[in-house]
Amino acid sequence: MKVPSSFSSFVSLLAVLSLPLLSAAEDVIVSNSLNSCQKGSKFTASLFQVAYTPGNGSIGLNIKGVSTIVGNVVAHVEAFAYGFTIVNLTVNPCDMDLPGFCPMRSGDLTILTNFDVGDLGDQVPGAAYLVPDLDGLVRATIISSDTNEVLACLEASLSNTKSVYHAAVGWATAIIAGLGLVAAGITSGLGHPNTAAHVAANAVSLFGFFQAQAVIGMTSVAMPPIVQSWTQNFQWSMGIIRVGFLQSIATWYQRATGGTPTTYLSTLSHYSVQVQKRALTRSLDSMVDYATQGLRNYVKRAETAADNVKVVRGIDRVGFRAGIEQTNIFMTGLIFFIFILFLAAILVALTKVILDGCARAGWMKQDRFSEFRNGWKIVIKGILFRLVLLGFVQMSILCLWQLVERDSAAEVVLALVVFLSMAGALGWASWKVVSLAKKSVEMHKNPAYILYSDPECLNKWGFLYVQYRATSYYFVIPLLGYILVKAIFIAFAQASPIAQAIGLLVVEAVALIAVSILKPYMDKKTNIFNISIAAVNFFNTILLLFFSDVFGTPRMVPSIMGVIFALVNVIFAIVLLILVLIASIYAIVSKNPEVRYQPMRDDRGSFIKSQTALTTELDALGATARGDGQETYTNDKKIYDETDSFSSGSLKQQPAVSQQPMSQMYPSEDTGRRGPQQGYNNPSYTYAPQQQYDRSTSSLGDNYGPPRSAHSGHPQQGGYRSQNNSSPWQRGAGYD
Repeated sequence: MKVPSSFSSFVSLLAVLSLPLLSAAEDVIVSNSLNSCQKGSKFTASLFQVAYTPGNGSIGLNIKGVSTIVGNVVAHVEAFAYGFTIVNLTVNPCDMDLPGFCPMRSGDLTILTNFDVGDLGDQVPGAAYLVPDLDGLVRATIISSDTNEVLACLEASLSNTKSVYHAAVGWATAIIAGLGLVAAGITSGLGHPNTAAHVAANAVSLFGFFQAQAVIGMTSVAMPPIVQSWTQNFQWSMGIIRVGFLQSIATWYQRATGGTPTTYLSTLSHYSVQVQKRALTRSLDSMVDYATQGLRNYVKRAETAADNVKVVRGIDRVGFRAGIEQTNIFMTGLIFFIFILFLAAILVALTKVILDGCARAGWMKQDRFSEFRNGWKIVIKGILFRLVLLGFVQMSILCLWQLVERDSAAEVVLALVVFLSMAGALGWASWKVVSLAKKSVEMHKNPAYILYSDPECLNKWGFLYVQYRATSYYFVIPLLGYILVKAIFIAFAQASPIAQAIGLLVVEAVALIAVSILKPYMDKKTNIFNISIAAVNFFNTILLLFFSDVFGTPRMVPSIMGVIFALVNVIFAIVLLILVLIASIYAIVSKNPEVRYQPMRDDRGSFIKSQTALTTELDALGATARGDGQETYTNDKKIYDETDSFSSGSLKQQPAVSQQPMSQMYPSEDTGRRGPQQGYNNPSYTYAPQQQYDRSTSSLGDNYGPPRSAHSGHPQQGGYRSQNNSSPWQRGAGYD
């Protein structure tokens, strides 16, 4: 049979594009599961393992099944690859000397044999062995030789054992994303907050993109194999990571709390497990019948006497491919999340101890990393809150899904407690940020003042707003809503793939529109970075809608779109990884990484107070301009006093004891500022009148003009009061 030229051209192109991903393994096509495609089929198989090796032209069979067929039969065989028909022939088992098939007898059927197929394999194009995650299917219709009655219809998925799913991909993506967060922490400790904010924002966005890829894989839509494999690479971001002893712990806990663990993985030698993929052509009646049967098996996680083939889809499919029993998925994700929280807290504490030891031993300066060493407890709280935000996607999906699965009563309670705790903590933190920002607007006409001038507020709640510009402090609330709605669709709509596809399409469309119009992130580059991610996420949901077969497209359309999905996301992920990797390395090795980034237009650097004892004249002027009072800071004063912190609710009056004077947080910004000089006497700035500063208390005398900001030089001193009496905190916040 001649293979269609269009198919040959298509798979040849795929082979060329996928060569870098492939290893020099022996060519082989295998199938490990068999499904019935006819209602009332007279042949079922509990174990089906077939391998065709073109090198020696042989097929190996290992089949266990039950047959009610009696007599001689012929089989009409069709093979499909990416929706194209590559084999279409009729075979007679008697001509091939197949044991157990000539003639067929009623009862249990066990076949374990190898036989030569001659030139039959020549009809399979060579590219089918090269393209990873072959989207192939073979269908055999068994027909009685005597009556021409169709006795059974069987389908088997094909694989060439090559895949884009590799452990190395998961490790590489995880390491680079983690490196970005570590680099941000190091640069922040070295006194480069602008660089730290940019690197952290991009690393968090990259991690969010990985989670979005994993969420696509968790849908119950029957996707092409290459899409399943690619999204499986990112399931580590959802805590779906197999560790042997953790599986034993999860199984023990479930049994101890009244649950019944599944045994899919431990019974693979006796039963077939079918990873759900898009069916190429089935009659509507058979599709409805078997979809209903599959749903019952999915919800009850039980076998039926008539069909020992287990079909896994959605989150179950993700767990199965990761080597995790379906009833252990929730506990695995939860254990990893808690482990990361403890590990982060321990690492921060150890870092503090090591730095203190180095300072006492004279291996580094006493004031090195002093802000971190003095406020490390607040830093731990901030890091844990950030991890809770990063893990909210993972735990919201798994916890809500557990409410449906109900692996055991204790796990349901645990899921409910974890979800409500995380949602409550993030909701309360968001409300706190919004309240502080609104209070700052009322008092200083700028939300950035309190959010960045109070060190406790910045360290504890900064993870919710530092990646956004000052006037978009509220954007974390839409972000939480976005995460929650996606989790609801994934967790509660596992039985309705079309509903999941449509729901995710709407959610991603709204997210893309919101990010594109509002541009909430800190600067232009960060906005472009995140808008690009939102655009790719939206593109992925469009393809997901086609995978769901809602449009009834020809069978080759989803297969081709699956390859396009993989290519687009592979290229985009590589670009993002390179950008984050370069930014992280530059932030660590550069002596002054601040020159890489433009100053923030919201002027947040002017409000950030350093805890390091600085005595320069300009820093004293900065403290005076902020109205922090004139009392000298002493080391006996507790740095993070709850009564003097904006974040602890003391907003009715300014603190009586001054905070530390401001340090020059942006050393390169004096020459990097664009636009007119931001001195108070600049006539291009007009503000609403506000109470004048009382300079009679200043120990610096009346000959000093107002201080410069972190972005500007010294302003002119003459005529300052006569030209502008407004608050300087309005600059750069969108109020001018």
